[in-house]
Order: sequence, then C-alpha cells, then structure tokens
Amino acid sequence: MMMVRKSKGIGERHQKILGFIASYQRERKHPPSIREIGEACDISSTSVVNYYLDQLEKANLLQRDRKISRGTRLTGDNNPLGDMLRVPLMGVIQAGEPILVPSESPFTPEDSVEIAMSMMPSREKGKDLFALQVQGDSMIDAMVNDGDIVILKPAQDARNGEMVAIWLDERSETTLKYYYKEKEGYRLQPANPAFKPIMIKKTEAIQIKGKVVMVIRKMERQAA
Repeated sequence: MMMVRKSKGIGERHQKILGFIASYQRERKHPPSIREIGEACDISSTSVVNYYLDQLEKANLLQRDRKISRGTRLTGDNNPLGDMLRVPLMGVIQAGEPILVPSESPFTPEDSVEIAMSMMPSREKGKDLFALQVQGDSMIDAMVNDGDIVILKPAQDARNGEMVAIWLDERSETTLKYYYKEKEGYRLQPANPAFKPIMIKKTEAIQIKGKVVMVIRKMERQAA
C-alpha cells in the first residue's frame, strides 16, 4: 500500500486524496484530473475536491498549477514521479475515419499535460513535444483508446510502421494511423480489424505532423 507523509490538521478525507494521487501517479506516471480524484474518493462536487486540494496545498503536501487540467502533484518525499515535463495540448486527432480539421480548437495555448521526466525516452527529452487528444477507436489494438492523449515529436517524414498524425491537405482532414509508403501511394493502417486502411494516391498531398512517442491513458470510470 502506498503511504504518504501526514501533516498536522490533515484528516481522513485529506489522507484518502493524498493516497489516491500517489497511487495514480505511480501507476500511470502522470497526475489525475480533478474529476478522477472526486470519483475515486466519493466526492461528487469538483468544488469540494478543490477545497480539499487547497487545504493540502496550504499544508505544503502538494503543488497545484490551475492553468492545466492535470496540474496537481505531490511534493517532496510524497512525489513518486520526480521532475515533470509540461507538454502543450494542441487539439484533437481522430483514430477512426478522418475528420475535418476544426475551425476552432477546444483547447487554448495554456492547455497542457505533465509527464514524469523519468518516463520519457532519453532521446526525446528536451524536444519540442506536443500532445493531441484521441477520438475514435481505430487504434485500440495498439492500446490507443478513445479519450487517450498521445504525445508526439514533430516530424515531416516517417518509416513504415510508425504511428503518426497526418494531415490530408486536399481533404482538409486529419487522422492518427500507422504509416506505410507503397508503390502506388500511401497506406494509413488502423489497428482495429473493424476499420479498413485508408489508401492515398501519390498525387494526393499529405503532411506528417508528428510521431507518437507516448500514450497517456484515460482512466476508466470506476464501477459504482
């Protein structure tokens, strides 16, 4: 069982929240959201969760960055993750049929996710990484599910078999698939037998925007 350092004035509910955050960070390598904390600790109101988090912050048991959705992390000896890397969340990518590039992104420049530096491949640290939220389930056999967040490094080219975010210029569409360059053009291969590959002719312009280096999994809703 994960133990956290206790402080004077911290009650059972505070301790439960600290324990959940520590266990979540250790298992998933990134902080939980406010909603996930509430669901795990039987708190229906996000404002009540924020009330407890504010008290824990005043007790110097955690740090909060209110500009991002997963900006809560434990401090000192309680933090199992070490140094964190902030990656901007740039928008939505479809893991299914290509979707039109939205005219207005649901995310702002301040949206970002935090990742433990210890979990990043050493060759990717310090790179200009960005994040996209996945919609659809065409990549589920690659362990990329609807609602997950993929971390990508910018790229303009890729090797066969790499998972990439691709913009289809002539269609004004975007998709997340395995990339294959073939004799007659390009094959964008899903990782779900329910979906057919997308075939792109050589004459059709495509842009590779990034290669997937990490997946942050959406926490499954706990059973009642």
